[in-house]
Amino acid sequence: MGWFGRRGMKGVFITFEGPEGSGKTTQAARLAERLRTHGCEVIAVREPGGTRVGEAIRNIVQHDSTGEPIEKETEVLLFAASRAQLVRRVVLPALRRGAWVISDRFADSTTAYQGYGRGFDIRIILEINAFAMGEAVPDITFLLDVDVQTGFQRLYSRSLAGNHVHDRIERETAAFHERVRNGYLEMAKRWPERFRVLDTRQPEDEVHEQIWRFVEPFLQGST
Repeated sequence: MGWFGRRGMKGVFITFEGPEGSGKTTQAARLAERLRTHGCEVIAVREPGGTRVGEAIRNIVQHDSTGEPIEKETEVLLFAASRAQLVRRVVLPALRRGAWVISDRFADSTTAYQGYGRGFDIRIILEINAFAMGEAVPDITFLLDVDVQTGFQRLYSRSLAGNHVHDRIERETAAFHERVRNGYLEMAKRWPERFRVLDTRQPEDEVHEQIWRFVEPFLQGST
């Protein structure tokens, strides 16, 4: 089943990916909570971030903390640096002791946003990703798909509610975000053994139940 067991680790690694406003953060949190009700140790992380180093990098790449324009090569390497720190300090230790790790974004985000979105060489990005993540290959990647217009309508609603400010990536053009979404769908076709694509125009509860149906066999296999 996917990468489970083949890498000699007892835990399960699940990543959530998707365009802006796809609901991945909500669904990642819901899955983590449900797994905990089944007695699982769950480590929930986000990218970039998840460590003190990673959170510092997050402030640079998403929240303009330096006030200096970021070159696309620098952006790729900053995301990779955050990932390398997260993998070695949090993800791999958790998987080795048998925990579940659920990540709100991971390496596929770099491929989608910096590769397909910004036009950076995909081959080079895949090599950098492989170096940064090492053995931490996800068992399942849930791609929560939504069209760009719907996604940004959701972000706008959150902004009106006062609990969201658009970050540096979200402020990119609609064309950029279309390329990102198409890139994600292309990756799902390239690696169908790992990706599970869900249409998040459906009700939130229905999306969660679909996710659970994919995850439940891993729950049985890890007991």
